Amino acid sequence: MIKKVKSSLFAKVFFTTAILLLCVSLLVFGLLAWLMPQTYSNKLNTVLDERAQGFVSELEQVAFSNSGGLFDQILQDTEINSVELYNGKGAFVPLPTELFDNAWGGNAVYIEQTQVDKMRETAPVLSSSYHFSFSDSNERYMLIVYGAAEQVGELQQSFIRVFPLILLIVLAVAFAGSWLYSHMITKPVLSISRISEKMSDLQLDWQVDEQRTDELGTLGKSLNTLSRNLSGVLFELQNANKKLEADIEHEKELEQARINFFSAVSHELKTPITVIKGQLEGMLLGIGAYKDREKYLARSLEIANTLETMVQEILTISRLETTGMDFKKDYLDCVQIIKSYLSETEDLIVEKDLHIHFDIPTSAFISGNKILVEKVFSNLIGNAIKYSPKGSAIYISIFAEHERTGFSIENTGVHIPEDSIPKLFDAFYRVEQSRSRKTGGSGLGLYIVQEILRQHGSECIVCNTQFGVKFSFSL
Repeated sequence: MIKKVKSSLFAKVFFTTAILLLCVSLLVFGLLAWLMPQTYSNKLNTVLDERAQGFVSELEQVAFSNSGGLFDQILQDTEINSVELYNGKGAFVPLPTELFDNAWGGNAVYIEQTQVDKMRETAPVLSSSYHFSFSDSNERYMLIVYGAAEQVGELQQSFIRVFPLILLIVLAVAFAGSWLYSHMITKPVLSISRISEKMSDLQLDWQVDEQRTDELGTLGKSLNTLSRNLSGVLFELQNANKKLEADIEHEKELEQARINFFSAVSHELKTPITVIKGQLEGMLLGIGAYKDREKYLARSLEIANTLETMVQEILTISRLETTGMDFKKDYLDCVQIIKSYLSETEDLIVEKDLHIHFDIPTSAFISGNKILVEKVFSNLIGNAIKYSPKGSAIYISIFAEHERTGFSIENTGVHIPEDSIPKLFDAFYRVEQSRSRKTGGSGLGLYIVQEILRQHGSECIVCNTQFGVKFSFSL
């Protein structure tokens, strides 16, 4: 039970309030039971003293033998219970009263000491003593006046009689008031406590009742605002975390791609360098077939040219990764770029008896870097010319595509294995049948094309068609 009370705010407030109300009520009742009779007794004493002093003043003006009428008057006063008279030696003196003399044939009535004592036992009295002298004597008398105090006793008894009823009423009111007060005070606090538990678990799908206008209502409104702000911040943090994870994963992929790229570069450069070195050593030493220097010098030159092309392409890739999207953009006519490149490769086209078919407008303007866009078309059209069999056709098309300009280059007479298509844009990847040094390139051309297009917000797509292979993209 004690543990439950200690762990419950409602129980603590309830019992504390009930005990305080009970104690205060009993204290008020006790003060009333003590103060009211005391106050009434003081009032009676004041009245008794006023009348006694007036009576003593009158006695001092008459002789003892003539004072009976005054004693009769004072005894008839409802506020006076009885009087006692003592001489200077302290002996009791019968009162010289004439009360009831006419009614009872002159028989004087005296209030004996025993009667006074009996009266004191039956009812509470108030007393005051006064010293005076009668006018016919110098002897000092002492007058004791007793006032009726039955009302004081009745008032005290009344408080004692109603105490059980008052106690029951106080208990009922204390417990009812404590329950209402505890419920009013602890309800919003308990609600906020439950909400704080949800907040600790980052559960923000709650709402505090905002109908209150006091400090607790203000706290509820603040918690609602805090919930909305935390939800927004948490959502932003989650998005930022996802983006950060994606960026980290992307950086890992880029780092791995760089490692793979430089590993492939090392491998690709090592092979031609080894070949050139072997041929030069053979020629210098005059070993076997290497004595024909003219033949192997020509081969070495061909390999050196391949090396030069590879180095230039590696430098192009390096510049692309360094500049990113900060390169200069121009307003270019792609039709002129395509025709210019075909004019440069006209000898090779004639040599292979290739047929070029155009489906292009008179002009097609796009926004891009002139050098990089020329590199895209030269690589794609150059590959189409290089890998097309003699007498085959090449189709070049330009078309509108959702507020962009689409391009497609298709060469016929040859297909790419389906399992090689996803790898075509990897650095240094070559399709199996194109790996001869005579027809095969460096393996970086399509990789560079894809990187350039990505920096222009595009991507190259390749697929096998009925008659050949088609590369397409849009700018």
